Amino acid sequence: MASSVTYEFYQDTYGGGLSEAAFAASLPMAEAHVRWLCELRGADEASGRYMRAVCAALEAFAEYGAGEVGGYTIGEFSVKNYASQQTTGEELATAAALRELGLSGMAFTGVC
Repeated sequence: MASSVTYEFYQDTYGGGLSEAAFAASLPMAEAHVRWLCELRGADEASGRYMRAVCAALEAFAEYGAGEVGGYTIGEFSVKNYASQQTTGEELATAAALRELGLSGMAFTGVC
């Protein structure tokens, strides 16, 4: 099944800044996650809200992955995340997607 979200939509409409390779690497996980959020209520995968939710989740997964969020250091290069140490990338992706879905009625309210 082809994705409803293209790199052109992500870049031009959503205003995303990931490279095409990073976009492609995170798209399957983001799309599956948003489908899961909308599974019980149904989703219009061609709607702007749905596609923006996929883009928001995609950026969270690209930045944080799906596991626990934290910081790391490689040599003198350091990355710090100031989110709660108990937060996961999946939780951040969920929050980002739900912000885009808003009051559309597509998201299952049990995840809110």
